[in-house]
Amino acid sequence: MKRKILLSLPFLLIISFSVQALDWAYSFVVWEGKVYEVKQEEIFTDSEIDKIIGEVKTKPNDMTGDYYGDASNSYPKGTKYYEIKGTPTSTAIAVQEGNQWVKAVYVRNAPFHIMNVFSNIFFKSAVLIIGLIVIGVIYRTKKFESHV
Repeated sequence: MKRKILLSLPFLLIISFSVQALDWAYSFVVWEGKVYEVKQEEIFTDSEIDKIIGEVKTKPNDMTGDYYGDASNSYPKGTKYYEIKGTPTSTAIAVQEGNQWVKAVYVRNAPFHIMNVFSNIFFKSAVLIIGLIVIGVIYRTKKFESHV
């Protein structure tokens, strides 16, 4: 028994357990399928900010890099996105950081993720409507069968 343990010890030392996590190249936020790089050095005043347009709702997976919906790799859920006066949202948005707003510049479209479909309000509405129709059909079928 002791010999088996002593012989297996070198094999246990050879096996390495790896831990990995992504190191993001830059801070980003995702809004309406667009990725915006946050530029910490560009700060806005209250007079330059317009209405709230969204907020961080999901966090990316630090192991795979996958993300969906309105996500951010550096801001917590609930962080607000704002329109910048005189700047189209297709170019840049502002991200609330404490009592100030930082600029986030459009970089690219976000990659497709199946959760974007499932979390879409139109998909949820369609599922609800189809569910109600199915329930109605089942109810009517049972009601008809009970009268026959």
